[in-house]
Amino acid sequence: MIAEELKEVEYSQSKTGYCISGKKVLVVGLGASGLSAARYLCENGALVTVTDKRVAADIAGIGSIKELGKEAGAVLELGCHNTDSFTGADLIVLSPGVPPTIEPIRAAKAAGVEIVSDIELFSRLTEVSVLAITGTNGKSTTTALLGEVLKEAGSEVFVGGNIGRPVMDYFSEYDEEKEDADYAVLEISSYHLEHVGTFRPKIAVLLNITEDHLERYAGFVDYAETKFRIFAKQGQEDFAIINVADEVIVEGLREASLKGVGLKSRVIGFSSEASLDDGFYLGRREDGEFIVRAGGGEKKEYPLGAVSIKGTHNAENIMAVMAAAESLGIDGELVMRVARRFKGLPHRAEFVREIRGVSYINDSKSTNAGSLYKALVGLPAPVVLIAGGRDKHGDYGFLRELISAKVTAMIVIGEAKERLREAFGDLTEVIEAPGLEEAVGLASGAAAPQGAAKKGATVLFSPACSSFDMFRNFEERGDKFKELVEAL
Repeated sequence: MIAEELKEVEYSQSKTGYCISGKKVLVVGLGASGLSAARYLCENGALVTVTDKRVAADIAGIGSIKELGKEAGAVLELGCHNTDSFTGADLIVLSPGVPPTIEPIRAAKAAGVEIVSDIELFSRLTEVSVLAITGTNGKSTTTALLGEVLKEAGSEVFVGGNIGRPVMDYFSEYDEEKEDADYAVLEISSYHLEHVGTFRPKIAVLLNITEDHLERYAGFVDYAETKFRIFAKQGQEDFAIINVADEVIVEGLREASLKGVGLKSRVIGFSSEASLDDGFYLGRREDGEFIVRAGGGEKKEYPLGAVSIKGTHNAENIMAVMAAAESLGIDGELVMRVARRFKGLPHRAEFVREIRGVSYINDSKSTNAGSLYKALVGLPAPVVLIAGGRDKHGDYGFLRELISAKVTAMIVIGEAKERLREAFGDLTEVIEAPGLEEAVGLASGAAAPQGAAKKGATVLFSPACSSFDMFRNFEERGDKFKELVEAL
């Protein structure tokens, strides 16, 4: 398709002085983040080409890009990638879902073309204070809770990134005529961090690192090192919030320090395993109630009994938010006030209903073994587990003790079911199901044989795998599980 002649439009520089007007920009991948970036670039004078290996009929929202193509001269290249478009660009915006190992990207790198993520592009275009949250698990919950805390404190807040709202949507809300938000609270995936250069969050939170996305990375070390890039450009005026109970994080930072590339920012730690002289840690009162204790000068305690989001992993999320809030001068009592009314996010250890004494939990967001571990730790036995989907090649070995202690039956589905059977078949009953509908029926029967529930039984849907072998995404998968449970 030949680009139409650009209309004569006045384009101004961004608030930071970074100007994309007149640049040849290639947007690769037209998921939500790619579409959002393409829309902004077209509206601000870039010479835009958008490319996706999918055909137009398979791309949601393609109509708006076609309209921009007519108005601003964007070129659409769908169904395949044209290497010349990659090597001839001034700038490539690579969507997070597109692997950087595809051949056209390799060719662009060899040609010296700059490649950025939408997060990096965003950071060049605005001076808003960025609070960035990453980690293998817990990112969305922490991001959403921190956003609510800041709003409660009276701040103007944009919440986006990997949580479901593309970061480039910021500019449709805060344009040239409107002042920036006080804060942009962004969920950041490892994919975003692969192509950052100037990205400098005021506060960077690293929740945890466990095996994930090994189909994309050379190995676990490569994946972990990508996560640490969130701290790379921080300075002494910035804050790093880290889980000091996570051995991978602690060891990674120690090695970085030995190499002379350690943290330059101020550190606030949190831990669910040990008391801290400074920072936040999880404790327990004599009556058994869990509390968050604040170390440092004035010792404070924050009871967790009335908080809706349960489990050690959610206590860690709350402590991370407390640490971020403290760095901004927000009192912990305000954080707890918000946390007590915060109901969590769908598909994350979400209670669906109780049927004949059996609780049904939707944890469809569980896409790796680490998230399954956190879900199981927070539940009493007996548990009937539904797991499986597209295997991400992680290690299941560390789950064996927990599976043996809590899981009375495992219903396995999807491409990973054979591997799951091999991993746990000697520990508990493993039953293969052709799909989720059959799995829910089998799990219901296993949890309540002859209609009599095992005392305190739970059916946990925590796949520990991605959804793409059977569903478009984890949301669709979780919604289907809830629909099936409601129909029981």
